[in-house]
Amino acid sequence: MLNEKEIEILRELARKYMSYATLPVQNEKRALWYSLNRLDMQKPMVLIDQIPWNELARKDAFLNCVIKDDYWRMIEDILRTSIYKWEHIPVDMVLTPYIRMPRPIVNTGYGFDFVIEKKGKDENGVFSQHFTDVLSTEEDLARLHPAEIYCDDRREKELRETADMIFAGIAPVKFEGTCMHLGIWDWISEAKGVTNCYYELVDRPEFMHAIMDKVTGFVEDSIEKLNKIQGFDASSTICHCSHTFSDDLPDDSEYNTSDKAWAFGLAQLFSSVSPEVTEEFEVPYMQRIFRHFGAIYYGCCDRLDDRLDIVDKMPNIRKISCSPWSNREAFAANLPKKYIMSNKPNPAILAGSTFDEQAARDDIRRTINAAKAHNVPLEMILKDISTVREDPSRLWRWAEIAMEETSGY
Repeated sequence: MLNEKEIEILRELARKYMSYATLPVQNEKRALWYSLNRLDMQKPMVLIDQIPWNELARKDAFLNCVIKDDYWRMIEDILRTSIYKWEHIPVDMVLTPYIRMPRPIVNTGYGFDFVIEKKGKDENGVFSQHFTDVLSTEEDLARLHPAEIYCDDRREKELRETADMIFAGIAPVKFEGTCMHLGIWDWISEAKGVTNCYYELVDRPEFMHAIMDKVTGFVEDSIEKLNKIQGFDASSTICHCSHTFSDDLPDDSEYNTSDKAWAFGLAQLFSSVSPEVTEEFEVPYMQRIFRHFGAIYYGCCDRLDDRLDIVDKMPNIRKISCSPWSNREAFAANLPKKYIMSNKPNPAILAGSTFDEQAARDDIRRTINAAKAHNVPLEMILKDISTVREDPSRLWRWAEIAMEETSGY
């Protein structure tokens, strides 16, 4: 239960959030994203996500949440971090003119019994991790099972009633569903350990195929179950840190099926294997899964500039990640013209003993020039930021530089 003080905190945050979310500039930014996502880019678009909030909260008490209830503390955190980003690093973010609330969807998972040893916690709560292989035998594989997925309808009704009471006269409320993570190799890496995966791809390829085939079937089953409860996300307008405003897909509905939704896929493990391994062990399974979705964002930290022709064999992809491990000139040169180049600037530029503004500017210009040389639609998403060395102004300054460079495109 929320007490009166906590309710007033949420109301005050909602008032502040809505004062920003209803500004005319939100419509201007939204229109630019629509243009980019229809491959008619007006300017390279910029977003910042996955920020070291622990460091920022030590410098700004506004970010410290106080509500005790876990769900409403999550809503408080969403509002506080959204307000902070708008005030300090807005770049091309768009705030929705409503409060987003995750639906209480229950997912029991596929039975991956991860055994992870954590060591060396730092001040931001980051550990080094060792993964024990718990998926090495046919018996281990047999223990995996389809997920049970359903919405807690009673809880959803309670949340709706509480939200209507809290935010009445301040902000509309919309539930958001699942933006599906389709990176099966991430799960296998945690279940086996990365080194074991590489050995097994060579020594027991048939077993690795058996894992992928079984889990792919589970994912397809999950998609069917989520479709039955219209559990896919549209109201958040974000997929894998990128805005999804699309002419042909809804971007503000609460209840959606997969054919109207975005999802994201990746095989980060395969940065250290040949393109042929990607084609054999990723493509046929994602061909089965991606066909269910309206749009796919593909890639994360994986290197893809040397295998874009293979990525092109998977359906419904619209954006492809150009990570710091990809050669951006080769990426832009090889990217088929039906895709958006989703560049990930290297966040290490924020982590040095000093922040080199000229190096940051040169890095952004290099990316813009690579995309321009090949007439490629471009977005830049600064993410995976582990540290700013206790200096949030580095992040703010990077944002200003990025907007200066892209606004003059």
